[in-house]
Amino acid sequence: MRRTFARGGVHPPQRKELTSGVAISSPAPPAIVTIPLHQSIGAPARAIVKAREEVACGQLIAEPGGFISAPVHASVSGKVKRIAAFPTSIGPSVECIQIESDGQDTWVPDVNLGASECTAALAKSPEDLLATLAGAGLVGLGGAAFPTAVKLRPPPGGKVDTLLLNGAECEPYLTADHRLMIEEAPGIIAGLRVLMRVLGIERAVIGIEDNKPDAVETMRAAVDEIGGVSVEVCCTAYPQGAEKQLIQAILGREVPSGKLPLQVGVVVQNVATAFAAFEAVVRHKPLIERVVTVSGGAVAEPKNLRVRIGTSLEDLVAHCGGVRGELGKLIMGGPMMGKALKSFDIPVVKATSGVLLMDEVEAAQVDEQACLRCGRCVQVCPQGLMPCDLAAMANHGRLEGFGDGADCVECGCCQFICPAGRRLVHSIRFGKSDYRRLKAAEKRQGA
Repeated sequence: MRRTFARGGVHPPQRKELTSGVAISSPAPPAIVTIPLHQSIGAPARAIVKAREEVACGQLIAEPGGFISAPVHASVSGKVKRIAAFPTSIGPSVECIQIESDGQDTWVPDVNLGASECTAALAKSPEDLLATLAGAGLVGLGGAAFPTAVKLRPPPGGKVDTLLLNGAECEPYLTADHRLMIEEAPGIIAGLRVLMRVLGIERAVIGIEDNKPDAVETMRAAVDEIGGVSVEVCCTAYPQGAEKQLIQAILGREVPSGKLPLQVGVVVQNVATAFAAFEAVVRHKPLIERVVTVSGGAVAEPKNLRVRIGTSLEDLVAHCGGVRGELGKLIMGGPMMGKALKSFDIPVVKATSGVLLMDEVEAAQVDEQACLRCGRCVQVCPQGLMPCDLAAMANHGRLEGFGDGADCVECGCCQFICPAGRRLVHSIRFGKSDYRRLKAAEKRQGA
């Protein structure tokens, strides 16, 4: 039976054929990396190295800045060039550590890049494994970048019975997770077992959309003799990979408004995060690289690349043959939820799943008009909201009734379907920010 979520959703053009058959390749480490200290939800990390200091690949260069934070490691060996503010996908001025590579790619001791046996690792205590994951700087690689170690710590009284591994990769164009499941299935499953050990549970489900039959076959073969782990196939629909929608599709559980998956006994992790957990625990390798899809009609050679954190988009695109024709839009992430960028002088971060160079046809937009009151945005909203009304409230500053907007996952379904070309997600995002400030001010006044 093909599973899917209960309401809403859209079917944008997939365009995954550009890279779904392209194996992951690894460019040579770049000459310079610019590594942001803020790469996760929560507090930015704090630099513990200084300019002109020599560092090794995998060396800790910034420690967590708070409970919800993640350490940062050098992605090349060489010399710290400077610590300064640079433009990133997070903002125009983010503190970064820039490292000039020595070309040697010298790793810190104890890293074993060829290790694959996980039996000894699984014999460790959950506390030791959790400390290893935290120390390796793991964050959710599906896009949210929530520190993995924090997510694996249920609050007191919280009961988790199922780990849901997200292999849906529902964003158009992106195939990084698809290729990872085909090429690194044993490592993903080893990481899955590590996560199960940390959570102390015996059940895990891997959710994959039906447009990836080769990944389904490979992952099912990898879990064939592992008890308590299964692969479930979902219909191809966007946003199937959103946490709440995947939980509903696979497990039939609905996360209440304003609550987290933990409330229904589930922890969701991305397949790439599971592979990073395997590398951290078995290979003692911190999170210094990830697989990124470079695609779109304006890139000469679409590819899936294993990229060092801090690599500039300029270097990335050059490795793919450069820009072809006229560039209509540059996006970090997928076309539905990604961020449009003005420059190639932006570094890859832990949350970078894709870089899209869209040509003028792909990037064409409908001129924005007044709302037609057609109700299509309401029909496709997977959260059961009224995006047209939320956007209107945000645009006119009527925030007293904006509470439902907090449930918006900013998936972009409403904006995709809108015949009037309204920038609904843009408006709702600003409305959410203004609403949070309003509530914070009310709380301070009432204190």
